[in-house]
Amino acid sequence: MKINSKSVISIALLFVLLKLNAQVVSDSILIDGHYRTFHFNLPLKNFKNASLIFVLHGSGGNGLKSMKGASKLLNIANEENLLVLFPDGYLNNWNECRKNAPAIANVENIDENTFFTKMIDYCQSKYLINPKKIFAIGTSGGGHMVYKLAMTMPEKFKAITAIVANLPDASNMDCVEKKTPIAVMIINGTNDLTNPYNGGISAKNKGLVISTDKTFHYWASINGYEGKPTMEELPDLEPDGKTIEKYAFKQKGKPEVVLLKVINGEHNNPKDIDVFLESWNFFKRQ
Repeated sequence: MKINSKSVISIALLFVLLKLNAQVVSDSILIDGHYRTFHFNLPLKNFKNASLIFVLHGSGGNGLKSMKGASKLLNIANEENLLVLFPDGYLNNWNECRKNAPAIANVENIDENTFFTKMIDYCQSKYLINPKKIFAIGTSGGGHMVYKLAMTMPEKFKAITAIVANLPDASNMDCVEKKTPIAVMIINGTNDLTNPYNGGISAKNKGLVISTDKTFHYWASINGYEGKPTMEELPDLEPDGKTIEKYAFKQKGKPEVVLLKVINGEHNNPKDIDVFLESWNFFKRQ
């Protein structure tokens, strides 16, 4: 039987795809009678002293779908010595800090802190990750969840990135804040109707949130910064009417605080940067 070159390429491509899919591992941890699940790509080498990055989906999402959006981060995971974990929210949502969030995770007060502590223990035991290099990236509801991690268990995390998320207003705050210094990057769009940039009612009746500027300065104050941040415009790589202004507080001996203000940005990721690679570059500086 004659096999042409196109057939050989197709077979080779199929083999690569099957190999990549086979690397995805799903596991679970039993907490308070609930099996909490998470997913990750099986390392191609024996990691030691690796950095651990949690990637948290938005409300209604799940960890497996989040893996597709973070493909560029996964592509460099081996060379950068990263273990990237994609947990699932409880019934697709997180028990984050917005008191008025109607999700079952919030109503039932699901124990997220124990879930993340147990996932960290799992990764330390199986993959010898560095406990001083643990980070989290969250989008929308996941962004609210990484704020919760930074506020309630900052001793476990070196830095976080919150995307299209503002902190809850005091009247809508359901977390006890430790107010411990931690590096924070925020990526928010000025035309976001779901997470209003200037503060207000967050979508789906989840209560009041403060403005992005107040959220930015909340973390700056905790990290000991005063005055005005530096500002620069990032290269406009996509002619889509959206640009990014970078505001930063950075000083030796203090965790960095950065705001990427997406001018005309909505409730999604900007095209001028890959938010996951940008986050990793931010994390590496800490």
